Amino acid sequence: MKFASSQLVWTREPKEYSISDKKIEITTNPYTDLWQRTYYNFQNDNAPVLQMETEEKFFSFVVKTKFDSKHRFDQCGVVVYLDSENWLKASIEYENSTMQHLGSVVTNEGYSDWATTEIDADVKSMWYRLSRRNNDFCVENSVDGRHFKQMRICHLNKAGDKIKFGIYACSPEASSFKSIFSDMEVLECQWMPHDGQQPD
Repeated sequence: MKFASSQLVWTREPKEYSISDKKIEITTNPYTDLWQRTYYNFQNDNAPVLQMETEEKFFSFVVKTKFDSKHRFDQCGVVVYLDSENWLKASIEYENSTMQHLGSVVTNEGYSDWATTEIDADVKSMWYRLSRRNNDFCVENSVDGRHFKQMRICHLNKAGDKIKFGIYACSPEASSFKSIFSDMEVLECQWMPHDGQQPD
């Protein structure tokens, strides 16, 4: 499987973007986000999502992100968006002039969670590797595109034979910024089978 720009499909197209095989640029629209219910007591499902479709059960998707975010909650990263109530995303979310959140959200059947770690606000680039093994997914990040660190392992209840995966960018408040996605590859699954404790 090859990551090809000709196979990409928008879910909610932004006002400003450019797409080529080497680079994708998205300028975010204000008041756009992906979140469902948990804790904050609101639902927001209007972020632009650009994805390709596959029935491949074992693969890894790698992408480099660069961004000039500078307003609270600005974010861009990788996504598996199945429908409004079933998806996962991983990104850096700007918080303030000193820190931001590197994290991931998994949404199953209409409820989101959020797992994060704080990083310096000066970070303006990050690589992600999203891997699929059937209905299970692993998200990793890297500062150099070579050495990846695990962020999360999760399950998507609704990930059937066919899924969509790709990139997203959004600005939940009154802001807008440019995000650049490059070095996009689909590889054989880099998330190896578990070789520890055997299943019961």
